[in-house]
Amino acid sequence: MAGEKCTSEFVQRFSFNLLPSKKFSFLEERQTLQLFLKWSMLGRISVQAYNFDQSFYPYNSRDFTLSFFQDPCVQANLRRMEAGAWQPLDSPVVSVDVEVVPCNRVSMELFDPLYSSGVLRPSGHIVKCLHDVHPDYDELRRMLQEEESEYYDVIGREERGEFLFRLFKHLCLGGELCQYEDTVAPYVDTTKHIYRDLISVQKEAETKKISVVSTVLKVSAYDEAGLCYPGRRGEEEEEQTFSYLIVDPFRRHVLVFHHCHGVGSFKL
Repeated sequence: MAGEKCTSEFVQRFSFNLLPSKKFSFLEERQTLQLFLKWSMLGRISVQAYNFDQSFYPYNSRDFTLSFFQDPCVQANLRRMEAGAWQPLDSPVVSVDVEVVPCNRVSMELFDPLYSSGVLRPSGHIVKCLHDVHPDYDELRRMLQEEESEYYDVIGREERGEFLFRLFKHLCLGGELCQYEDTVAPYVDTTKHIYRDLISVQKEAETKKISVVSTVLKVSAYDEAGLCYPGRRGEEEEEQTFSYLIVDPFRRHVLVFHHCHGVGSFKL
């Protein structure tokens, strides 16, 4: 479904209402906010919660997403960042791009190979490396971004597609003036914290097995002139400007997890 656009013809319509009282601990905990400040993400990362009125199934993700962006309540409350300030969507959305993102992980075991591969030292310190373009570079960022890295396949392609890994990568790369960590623990711990806040799980009564019930959609929206969300036209290639819709089909809740790449706030 990646790269497929949905226009406004023959769309199943959903209605949405903002849930302004919904709180997210990672946006209120001072330690996490200090890390966002260090990573140049503070003030540029946000979450909103909405409820919706009909049953959701992954096969109608595109209809759901287009309905979301065209809903009057969403149009009145959803914000994008422009020139360092949050701005409303100022033009009607006519089409959307939707990718269903795999989201199956219920533990942090996905990152275990990093500790035994050479990307990290036994202490958790990230191994530094020489780089032609970036003088202060490390093997973790190189593994995350460059297929020619000798460690690129430490995390398999299927695992790289998981929302848990994508979230980790977003945090590791940070914003425009990111101050990178020397150890991996802040990235892993913050990833775990955010993931728990965003993802819904259930436990099977008989087996006690925990499974994810959320559907994660990576989304972009377009007006008549082109891309209008999560960034502006011309920002299609900036992977650190992103938006995910995280749908809980049982509660009929959808979370909008959004970040706009740039220079974050300089104070809490």
